[in-house]
Amino acid sequence: MTSDDDLLDDLLRLAAAGGSEVDLAPDPANARPRYSAAPFVLIGVDQAKACVQARLPRRPRVVIVSAPHHAGAAWDLSEALGVEHVAVLPSAEPWLVDRFSQPASTLDAMPRGAVVAVVGGRGGAGASVFAGGLAVTAKKAGLRTLLVDADRMGGGLDLVLGWEEIDGLRWPALSQSDGRIDAAALIGSLPNRGGLIVLSWDRGELLALPGEAMAAILDAGRRACDLVVVDLPRQLDDAAVMALQAAVRTFLVVPAELRAAFAAARVVAAVQMHCVDLSLIVRGPSPGRLKAKDLVEQLHVPLAGILRPEPAIVRALERGEAPASSGRGPLASLCRRIVADLMGPAREASA
Repeated sequence: MTSDDDLLDDLLRLAAAGGSEVDLAPDPANARPRYSAAPFVLIGVDQAKACVQARLPRRPRVVIVSAPHHAGAAWDLSEALGVEHVAVLPSAEPWLVDRFSQPASTLDAMPRGAVVAVVGGRGGAGASVFAGGLAVTAKKAGLRTLLVDADRMGGGLDLVLGWEEIDGLRWPALSQSDGRIDAAALIGSLPNRGGLIVLSWDRGELLALPGEAMAAILDAGRRACDLVVVDLPRQLDDAAVMALQAAVRTFLVVPAELRAAFAAARVVAAVQMHCVDLSLIVRGPSPGRLKAKDLVEQLHVPLAGILRPEPAIVRALERGEAPASSGRGPLASLCRRIVADLMGPAREASA
């Protein structure tokens, strides 16, 4: 869907390279009768705002396509349209050719794992430990799980799991990815143990993480895994926004402290612009006797669970033991309940 002749020429060229025939609509009014049934929809950035105004129904497999100088506008409109990706040409051309080369039946039958995101209400809130606990618990429940470290300032999730010595690719080797990544190749190249796969930062040079790279990783993870858990930074970049938009649920971890509550309010304001389902994890202890319901009332975010104090977990992490790996304690109990809640509807739908 585009009325931009230059963009249309590019897309027709890419469709031909992928062996696809395309159906062109210049605007939302012309697209509406065919919009829901199409196996794959590309919206030129020139028509994105018009699509929002036309209130086209939300559907999967929708991509906004843009030239680099209009990418900012495309990102701004991506949430309102509920798109899966923003494809910036020419860097995303290989990914689009790959999509055009897939039969419609393959696109419709493509397995899609659930994405969940975790973010801390303040520094040191315990979000990375909680994300690790969720991933470990999901793996113990028999779910193939990808744990993605999106916080480049966090030191590396492989350290949280005690996996720093395990061979495999880290983000620096993948951060320039701008297209679809083969799911099987990704799983084989990352550190993994028995159904748990981790994409972490290393301790080398600090690199930017483009949104296109995160989109490609999430796409591959959803193809190959039952669950993708993303540990986010508090200061959102394009990659974090992409993960929030893909997530079916986002968990905000906040210590039961007054200062943490005020810091979390800023995080909530930023995160809620990009996610559909934000819920609160309150972590004890509470030095000032602040209760979970007080945080719920202040942040206006529903409560997903309470993490009771667990001093033993700090010692276990120092010994290189992954969080919730013992299956005992408050963290493991909360993670089991949340994993069951997350995967229950998906399993019922696929039954």
